[in-house]
Amino acid sequence: MRGPHNIIRLIRTGATLERTGAMNVVLDAFEAPRALRILAHTLGKPFQWLGYKGDPDMPPATRALTALGPAYIKFGQILSTRPDVVGDELAEQLRVLQDKLPPFSKAEAIAEVEKELGQPVSEMFSEFSEPIAAASIAQVHKAKLVSTQEDVAVKVLRPGIERAFRKDVDAFYFAARIVDLFAPGARRLRPMEVIEHFDGVVRGELDLRLESAAASEYAANTKDDAGFWLPPVVWSLSARRVMTLSWADGIPLGDNTALDAAGHNRSDLAERVLRLFLLHALRDGYFHADMHQGNLKVAANGDIIAYDYGIMGHIDEYTRRVYAEILFGFIRRDYKRVAEVHFEAGYVPANQDVDEFARALRAVGEPIFGMDAAHISMGRLLSYLFEVTERFGMETRTELILLQRTMVVVEGVARSLDDHMNIWEVARPVVEDYIKQSIGPRAALRDFGKTAMVLARFGPRLPTLVENALMAQTGKDDQQTSGKIAMLLPAAIGAAAGIAATLAAMTFG
Repeated sequence: MRGPHNIIRLIRTGATLERTGAMNVVLDAFEAPRALRILAHTLGKPFQWLGYKGDPDMPPATRALTALGPAYIKFGQILSTRPDVVGDELAEQLRVLQDKLPPFSKAEAIAEVEKELGQPVSEMFSEFSEPIAAASIAQVHKAKLVSTQEDVAVKVLRPGIERAFRKDVDAFYFAARIVDLFAPGARRLRPMEVIEHFDGVVRGELDLRLESAAASEYAANTKDDAGFWLPPVVWSLSARRVMTLSWADGIPLGDNTALDAAGHNRSDLAERVLRLFLLHALRDGYFHADMHQGNLKVAANGDIIAYDYGIMGHIDEYTRRVYAEILFGFIRRDYKRVAEVHFEAGYVPANQDVDEFARALRAVGEPIFGMDAAHISMGRLLSYLFEVTERFGMETRTELILLQRTMVVVEGVARSLDDHMNIWEVARPVVEDYIKQSIGPRAALRDFGKTAMVLARFGPRLPTLVENALMAQTGKDDQQTSGKIAMLLPAAIGAAAGIAATLAAMTFG
């Protein structure tokens, strides 16, 4: 969608930022160069009267984004996960950005459900409530299944939300191109990369089948975790624009008064929520990346319930091992080992000095360990760590930034339940257990076994693979090539036999 609406939307955006006082806040957070500042004020100041006023009780940035509508609210929320882009201060402001919007009518929701699921609501649900929660992309209704009389939560996308987001995202791309064109010095802010990241996240949230799949995978990973429960997806009543989950009754994790009245141990809840997050990040490499109080409840039996799976984090196994070794090194205050891990993983260029890097890491760790337990923060440690590694030439790793941001949120949740919790004491057994399972002789043998299994699957094809490789190299099937193949075949067969013997030893030995 290209056209005048992009220019008009950008002018209104600039006008709103100026009118709410958010323009300089945003430009400062991005450390925008002078050319970009001039361009932004040129688009904003003369047209302030076109800007939305917003709620004057809100901070400038959240006031402006809330006034501009759903796409901007979601953009702010996603930027809150990228302190590497917007800075810690603005990321903190955006993290509390609320997206509670006026709900659309129950009649519209029913029409959307019937259209998407292909049958009358009365045949699926014996009860269907007015909306109980409304956000920028969707809203939730409580309903009762006709078949089992089970209570469920039905999430329905806003009518026309895809087209509305598409228009605004198109304007965001247009703005990013303007920045690239007129302010080359701002390219270090990677405007196109930021918008592409936002676009990808939103596309996922606008297809509730993907959120349903995320919920299902998360539940499968955590089914044996004591004291943790996820409402199962009702797949027969879920589709692209509708998602149905079992109903989750519980006390919001942020309501300390209600938790105390119900007799829940808040210290235990604080430790459990932190432990569970670390377990999911390290053991599974798949974690809830929006784990604030609004997405967590406590059931009557004390289980922690998590919901809203629109933003999930993923870390591959190798990165998890590196992350665990880094955390474990800090817990033991072994800064030389932490430095070596960064170099071994290739995070820090080899031309840097490992001893100098270790001293810089000590400057990060020691002040934090000198604090009392109530002020020690793993999130702050990771934030400082990223500052140091950037100084030594480490490139930004988005998955670790998301992990760090979520760590800050989870710590905040835990502190709100028990402000005297010792983060390191809670984290230590989880990290130590992962280290034992993932690093050492057993882990090396397991890795070798996986590699051998992969090679074994290719065993029968080794002669053909060798022949194809040689044919590609020579470009013709001559006597010389055939000779090479004949010489290589015994080696290939020997390799296959060696793999088979290794597997047999591992299986029966």
